[in-house]
Amino acid sequence: MPAESESMGRRRAGEMSAAPDEVEGPLSGYHHETYVFRLPAEASVAEGGRWKCREPRESLLWFDRRCFDSEERLLTELRGRIDNIPDLIEVEGTVLQRFIEGDTLGALHASGTAVPEREFEQILGLFRQLVAVRPRSLLVKRRCDQRDRAPDDDSAGFLDRLICFTEERVYGDNLPEYGALFADLRLDPDSFNQLRKHVAGLRERPFCLLHADLHRENLIVDHERRLWAIDWELAMFGDPLYDLATHLYLMHYPLEQERRMTERWCALAESVRPGSSRGWREDLPKLLDYKKAQSVFTDVIRTSQSLRLAPRVDRDLLRRATWTVWDVLSRGARSLGVEKVPSVSVIESALARWLWPRPAAARRGRGRRRRERV
Repeated sequence: MPAESESMGRRRAGEMSAAPDEVEGPLSGYHHETYVFRLPAEASVAEGGRWKCREPRESLLWFDRRCFDSEERLLTELRGRIDNIPDLIEVEGTVLQRFIEGDTLGALHASGTAVPEREFEQILGLFRQLVAVRPRSLLVKRRCDQRDRAPDDDSAGFLDRLICFTEERVYGDNLPEYGALFADLRLDPDSFNQLRKHVAGLRERPFCLLHADLHRENLIVDHERRLWAIDWELAMFGDPLYDLATHLYLMHYPLEQERRMTERWCALAESVRPGSSRGWREDLPKLLDYKKAQSVFTDVIRTSQSLRLAPRVDRDLLRRATWTVWDVLSRGARSLGVEKVPSVSVIESALARWLWPRPAAARRGRGRRRRERV
């Protein structure tokens, strides 16, 4: 690869690597451009292994609120409290995370399939440790303003701040580019009023540390079948039931295993901090509905972006994108107050208009021709 075409992350990884030609990456991932490599033998690194060098992707849209100023600082503070999280070292002023050798849980057991009991129990063990970490027990700088932090136990306030982030940063900030598409999909500012009504009345629960992104690609199974949790960038303090809701929404367990995870999580959460599962029968569906509503906006943007970045958009690609949008909108419609989900043909036309907007002159000319025919 010519030097001028290399990213900063790739160049940095090559400079630190024992064998620049063996640098692996960039790895798949939305938030970062990640490269994996071995350090030179003279580097004083215990146990060897490979390490990750990461750079934030340019022009990245953030769809989730971030709480902590530094993921690396958080991982340092969690050492001894949370098992099986990546080690950290600093080399030449760059903090590296150890690369966990193994396979993602998703590669071994695809979305929608059951998770084996050994890994299932380890996920529960991770939740047990997360619930035990209280907000005042970690000395990690936060990036969010004090006014954006709900008081401990205020689950309703916690969720409202997440809704505000989706409304202002995901929907509002992207209106200049996606406003017409949102409108075609019957999404408007009143959607958030409807969402707030739909999820109102959450019970109070004692806050704890949340990973907030525990899905199959963020869980690594090593060669000894130990389960490792990676990508802690979205971690935050908040309602423990929200972490369960996010996990269930992203994991797509079979129904029976989802039921078991819910029951086991409630039992262990109560054993660690009484009140952590208070009102779960009423509140878990509300939190799941928020995740569905949030996904409407994030998936519409991501799906439309994928079309714009595709080398060529044919009818098949456009139709697949259309079904993706239809599916996510169908699941989130009720909580957003969308009484009738647009048909597949309407969504396809909306995506096409967004992707290939007609010049204003052409639209005016088409209008004149119509008037002349009348």
